[in-house]
Amino acid sequence: MSRMPDPVPHFNTEAEERTYWEHHDSAEHVDWSKATKVRLPNLKPSSTSISLRLPNSLLEQIKVAAGKRDVPYQSLIKIWLAEKIDTSGAKR
Repeated sequence: MSRMPDPVPHFNTEAEERTYWEHHDSAEHVDWSKATKVRLPNLKPSSTSISLRLPNSLLEQIKVAAGKRDVPYQSLIKIWLAEKIDTSGAKR
């Protein structure tokens, strides 16, 4: 048997609410019997755009390698960087 969730108290200021949530779990205020599963198929991890200067010849070699693999060259660079980080971390 599930219990009824506690009502969320009224707050007079944002600071008062912040203090409350720092010391209380929001699960106390959720009626889990009404919860439903949700799918988020288009959710993508956040990313940051960077500027990277490469010699033209290196960029052309990367583009050729990406073309052979049928992937965008920027994606291939990300794959290679991730692989390098993974293998470097394993050696430590």
